[in-house]
Formats: sequence, structure tokens, C-alpha cells
Amino acid sequence: MHSYLKSIGFNQFTKKKEIDALIQDVIAHADKKSIMEDKDGNVFAELRKSYGGYIGIAVRGEYREDGTFDSHYYYPYFHGTGMSTQEKVDVEKHADKYSYAGVCDEIKIGVTLIFYLQNMIEYFNHEKNTKIPQQNTGATLSALSNSGMILLPVQKDEEERQSRDGWVRERNHLIEAAREGNEDAIETLTLDDMDTYSMISKRILSEDVLSIVNTYFMPYGIESDHYSILGEILDYQVVENQKTKEKIYLLNLDCNNLIFDMCINKNDLMGEPAIGRRFKGNIWMQGRVNYEV
Repeated sequence: MHSYLKSIGFNQFTKKKEIDALIQDVIAHADKKSIMEDKDGNVFAELRKSYGGYIGIAVRGEYREDGTFDSHYYYPYFHGTGMSTQEKVDVEKHADKYSYAGVCDEIKIGVTLIFYLQNMIEYFNHEKNTKIPQQNTGATLSALSNSGMILLPVQKDEEERQSRDGWVRERNHLIEAAREGNEDAIETLTLDDMDTYSMISKRILSEDVLSIVNTYFMPYGIESDHYSILGEILDYQVVENQKTKEKIYLLNLDCNNLIFDMCINKNDLMGEPAIGRRFKGNIWMQGRVNYEV
């Protein structure tokens, strides 16, 4: 069983026979079929079936000579909306199977962002059929979570919000300059980090850490595309898995000014989401590479 299958409403599918039947359902009733041929002549296919809203299951494999489909692996997906990052995305192959990861240096979160590439076949067909290399224009990110909790917001007035937004913009400019080797920017960022550490060290003696830290985005575990996050809920909705009738929360999150959608099974979320509240949990990041039309 894929560990994030329950995130999209298949919480009760734990036996191999049930999962095999689910895969066959996707193969037999796929909503979308995509086919690619790599530089070595190998033909690869992906079959997708939606189970409500933006959630579904994708099965990847290849067609045999007799026309039957040989599935190699499957994964649950959730399609996000909007543009999450406009940084250039590089694509790298996973070592264990025919799948790929998107990689970009996103200055908003301060770490290299790695996500599971959803539109792998679309990406390679685009690269193959475009004679002149075209720069991608970022990615639309989405995430799946197996557990999380809702936290109350940190109280801030409008003046504090504007001050925070201005500080973030200034810091992003400094990070860009530091990337290019600007020593003054590097020194300024170092001093800012020291001041932040000093401030937190004093406040942590009398305050809870979650009242000091409003949001964070950190790598989690040994998987490169897994993260531990704390983000503000900008919007949310409830959808139903058409097959199992389980309820799924779709949350639109602002995490370190990185905005993306996330889904979680209602049974796995502690608390009630609301705009302005915060989500804390671990996620598996997915995404689609975007191009200019």
C-alpha cells in the first residue's frame, strides 16, 4: 500500500487484493492516458483516474505487444491550483524507478525545494517536440498529508503584517544578492540570523515556541520531497472521494510566503480548519512544471 493512499480517501484499502483491484479500476476506466518514448526507445505510459475534485490515482507502466498494460507502480495525486513558484525548475530522475523529481532554489523558504513530478510525460514530450529549448516558468505545487493539527493564529495587527511583508521582501533581495557573491549581503544576513537567534533565546523562556514562530518549512525524514510545515490557512474546502465517500480537506496554505494546496483525510486532521488558523504537520510535496503558452 502506498503510504499516502489514505490522504485522498482510501483509508480502508490495506489488503493487496483491494489495492490490485483499485489499480485495475484505474487501468480500465482511466480519465487520461499519456504516452512517451525516451531517448533509448523505451515506451512508457501513464493512466490517471480522478476520484473527485482534484484527487486521484496514477498508474505508470508500459503496453505489451498484445495491447495489455503492464503496470510498474502507482501513486496517489492531488492537483494544486495557481502558481506556487516562478523559480526555474530542474528535473532529475529517481534512482529506484522510472519517476522524476523537480528541483528549484526557492528563496522564500531558504532551502532547495524538491517535489515529486506529476506531469513527467508531459514534460518529456514537451522537451522532445520543442526544437528551441524553452525555459519553464516555475511550478504549481500540491501536497498530501497523513496527519496534522489545526493551531490558532498568532495575533497580529495590520501594521505588524505590513512590517513583516516589508522585512520578507528585503530579506529575499539580500538572499538573491548573496547568491551572486555580494559580501555585504552575506554579512547582513549573518547579522540578522544572530539577532533572530538572540531574540528567540530570550522569548522562549516565557513563551511557547508556536507563538514565536508563525510559520516554517523544513525537510523531514530521509525522503527528499517530504517536509514538516507550519502554515497559515488562506482558504479551504471539503470534497468527497467518489468511491469510498470519505471526506477530504483541501487547504490553501501560506508557508513562509510559499503558497500551495494540500489535502488530508478528515479523519487524520485534529481540529477544525478555518481561514486564518494554522496547519501543522508533515507532507509529501508534488508538483507540475509550467510553461508559457
